[in-house]
This record gives sequence, structure tokens and C-alpha cells, in this order.
Amino acid sequence: WNFISVSGYHIREAGSTAVQELAYTLADGFEYVEWALKRGLDIDEFAPRISFFFNAHNDFFEEICKFRAARRIWAKEMRHRYGAKNPQSWMLRTHAQTAGVSLTAQQPLINIARVAIQALAAVLGGTNSLHTDAYDEALALPTEESAKIALRTQQIIAYESGVTHTADPLGGSYYVEWLTDEMERQAMAIIEEIRRMGGVVRAIEEGYFLREIADASYRFQQEVERGERIIVGVNAFQDEGLQVPIQLIDPKVEQVQAERLARVRRERDPKRVQEALAGLRRAAVEGQNTMPHFVECALAYCTLGEMMDELRAVYGVYEEPVLV
Repeated sequence: WNFISVSGYHIREAGSTAVQELAYTLADGFEYVEWALKRGLDIDEFAPRISFFFNAHNDFFEEICKFRAARRIWAKEMRHRYGAKNPQSWMLRTHAQTAGVSLTAQQPLINIARVAIQALAAVLGGTNSLHTDAYDEALALPTEESAKIALRTQQIIAYESGVTHTADPLGGSYYVEWLTDEMERQAMAIIEEIRRMGGVVRAIEEGYFLREIADASYRFQQEVERGERIIVGVNAFQDEGLQVPIQLIDPKVEQVQAERLARVRRERDPKRVQEALAGLRRAAVEGQNTMPHFVECALAYCTLGEMMDELRAVYGVYEEPVLV
């Protein structure tokens, strides 16, 4: 059971660079490790069950090297900084998803090519599992046809391309090894900077991540606007393209779900619900393990919103810092 998936996907989707995604995601992972160690947990008891979730973007070799550098950094830090002895603790296990932010509403069918390149990069980089986006996701939820093409893209890579026949198939390439080294160096410099700031939580509070990602996103968009970065179909090679059918969701779906939720609330035991929610809040206030209380809340048919309301009452709501 992978009790946590440390995600960098949303970081990249917000506009970070590949190196920032790499550094910030691993810094988050190390932060979780340090908080678990402060709780008295054994590194080799929990580290093997930590998993990661990275983006797979357009720059083919950069993405491959990002995954390779991530495994290197995790292994070195687990062994030398945190003293993990179990080889399973050194292994970075990761899921990857192709880049939703790279999908274009213009000429949506060419997103099939983008997804194929991104997926292949993730596989060559060593991802353990993979999600491929559908070509129409810039327009709507995927249709059955577009979802099937996304699936078939994975299957062609897995069963026809031959890239799965060996681990780290690009290992030894001068360029790949050089770029992996460079991304590792740059990412570790950022991780050490975060540590000097007092860790991830302090960096969040001071607006570091928000500021750095916003700056990177702005620079990217400026390059697109100036034509220095080509986005096919957007700022170059434009045409009307083929129109594709999109999936429209029947509004009755919302009504049906609302009725189901109302029925659950009518039929559940209100006393057990209140006791479970009170137990969750008490555990949060006292700094105790909240997981058993989440389980009890679920068994009592508390809604996710009700559980989160209890935590908001204790912890408050995060507000983005004002950047100056």
C-alpha cells in the first residue's frame, strides 16, 4: 500500500521548469521523511512505501534525464543523509502522467503525437506506471474513442517499440549522462536552498514556491509570445484543423448524485456521525494520529466535505502570500 504519492505533477502544470519540478517534488518527499522521523518512525519501515508522481513534458531528453536524476538524488539522500539500510528505501518509485498543460485546443488531433513523445520519454526515463492523456482534454472530458487512443499509445510503446526490453536503455549516452548530471546538480542546489530557508513548510509560508513557479511560467509564456518557443498550431503552423467531437455531460448526472448523497445522509446514524467527526477534530487539536478517525468517519458515512470542515476549524485555510 502506497500511503502517500508525493506529487510534482501540479507543480509542472502551474508552469515550473523541469528542474524546479524535480527539486520541489523531492524536497517535498524529504520533508515528509523528516516529519515521520520526528514522530519516531523507522526510516526503513516507511520509506519503501513512499511513491512519487511526475509530469512527462515535451522536451524529450530533458524529461528522460529528470526521471534518472530523481532516482539518483533519492537514493543518495536516503542512504547518506537519512541512513536507510534497506535497498527498498533507496528506490524511487514513480508514476508519470503526460502533460495536460501541453495539450492544445488548436488542432487537437496533433496532441496524439505530443502524448506519444511524452509517454516514451517517461518510459525511457524509468517510470513505474504511466497515464497518457487523451487528445481532446483541452476541450472537454475525453470521449471513449480518445481515451482508447491514449491507451493504445501506451500499448504500442509497451508491446511494439522494444524499449521495455532493458532497464535504463539510454544509459551510457554521453548527452543523456551529461544532462542527468547537470539536472541533478541544479536540483540539489535548489533543495539545499530550501533547507537553508528552514524546509518546505517555511518556504511555502514565505511564498518561495509561488514566486519561483510564477516567474518560470511568465518566462515561458513570454518566449511563446515572442515566437522564441514554438508551439505547433498555436504560434506557428496554424490552420483551422479538423473539428473533433467532444463529450457533453448530461446535467442529470449532478441531480442523480445529489439525490444519492441526500439519501445517504437520511439513512446514516446521526449520532455516530457526530461522534466520529468530534473524534477527528479532537485528534487534530491534540496532534494525534488522525488516520483511525478518518476510517471511523468513513464507516459512519461522513462526507469528505464534513471531514475537511473539521480540519479547517483546527488548522484554518491556506492563503497565498502576497508577492512583492
